[in-house]
Amino acid sequence: MSERDTPGSGAGRAPEPSGVDLARVALRAAKEAARARGDAAQQKKQARRGGLRSGARADRRDPMALGAAINRLLTERGWEAPAAVGGVMGRWPEIVGEDVAKHCEPERYDEDERVLMVRCDSTAWATNLRLLAPTLVARLNEDLGHGTVRLIKVVGPTGPARRFGPLRAPGSTGPGDTYG
Repeated sequence: MSERDTPGSGAGRAPEPSGVDLARVALRAAKEAARARGDAAQQKKQARRGGLRSGARADRRDPMALGAAINRLLTERGWEAPAAVGGVMGRWPEIVGEDVAKHCEPERYDEDERVLMVRCDSTAWATNLRLLAPTLVARLNEDLGHGTVRLIKVVGPTGPARRFGPLRAPGSTGPGDTYG
């Protein structure tokens, strides 16, 4: 029996690592130690912030749906009424009817005075809309909430730009047939 074959000498064991194998073992140990230090630092950071960033339950820090975020912004800023009136401007044909919508369109909404300004393409339609205004105000307030629109200001068509030049009489008001 040789020295290597003695029962107490460890004949069935793997050889001791050397060279590259020792470097791999040392690198693995260093990575595990660094990971453990990093995990400990991450846990301390999370504890300072108040816990994990996301989890199984809903949290105020979780991302919001776009619609919910917009509704929250509108509520926080107090923009509910202007946003609702903006929706009315998009649904104008549904509210007033196709015939009226072809000739009259909402231009702007004054939030302070609660006045909706509507421009018509002829004086005849402007007169017609002035007669319908109380009914429209009631319909809009039904849709938007009481008191959102107090008055509808109807404006007729604008006339052509006044041109000043050698062929114009001084003080002339221009064409005055259906404009105004």
